[in-house]
Amino acid sequence: MFKEFKEFAVKGNMIDMAVGIIIGGAFGKIITSLVNDVIMPPFGMILGGIDFSKFAITLKKATEATPAVTLNYGLFINNVVDFLIIALTIFIVIKQINKFKKKEEIKATTPSEEILLLREIRDQLKEKK
Repeated sequence: MFKEFKEFAVKGNMIDMAVGIIIGGAFGKIITSLVNDVIMPPFGMILGGIDFSKFAITLKKATEATPAVTLNYGLFINNVVDFLIIALTIFIVIKQINKFKKKEEIKATTPSEEILLLREIRDQLKEKK
């Protein structure tokens, strides 16, 4: 089992995954800031100055000994918007990556002009024999 783990860890996949997780965490923070600081304030203003992050339902009022128990659905709305933006961004990035891969596959499968010329010469030499 240790040998298999070592082979897995030494492969580029493990390093690529670690880099992806680190960049993903930073990207998540950027998207959260975009939603909370750029998108939601104008959206709330359009709806009459509403701050979604403060939307909550109080399930149990606070007492001297315990804090209030609230259902913070406004924060949930912010998180859903975060998720939708991240999902859309990842979709666009993966779509572009796939587009580039298809172009590379087409280049790889299409023979160069030199190869076509060499094939033509080969075919002419076969005809002469």
